[in-house]
Amino acid sequence: MSMPDDAIEARAQGWRTLAALHARIEDRLARELESRHDLSVNEYTVLDVLSRQDEHHMRMQQLAGAVVLSQSATTRLVARLEDRGYLARHLCATDRRGIYSELTEAGQALLDAARPTHDAALREALAAARQQEELQPLVETVERLSRPAAVGA
Repeated sequence: MSMPDDAIEARAQGWRTLAALHARIEDRLARELESRHDLSVNEYTVLDVLSRQDEHHMRMQQLAGAVVLSQSATTRLVARLEDRGYLARHLCATDRRGIYSELTEAGQALLDAARPTHDAALREALAAARQQEELQPLVETVERLSRPAAVGA
């Protein structure tokens, strides 16, 4: 069953709007994180993802999926962060083929310093996007998704 042309165009327009919001946010985050902490958005994301793990480590394949990068791009990114002392890699004790990336104390300290910058840039980017009529519904959706779920709801 095919979709009517107007529904196809509406879907395409929805995607273009979402991509525009994403690009605005990522641009703002990139400028702030790079200028204040010498971090790319992807580097920040890797540090953040690892910090949220129970033992602050994760298998490379899982990390690639979590940051939405190819495995080779993730490997290069992890190597750069490791060279800077923010991550360490080690073999899995139970599966010698598995490699874990682990957040170091220096990586945690950098993340702690960068998180307020990230959060402020995100807040500012969303506030600016809210001023554009076509982006308002998406900004409202992002804000609604970020609210804690009501207890018992």
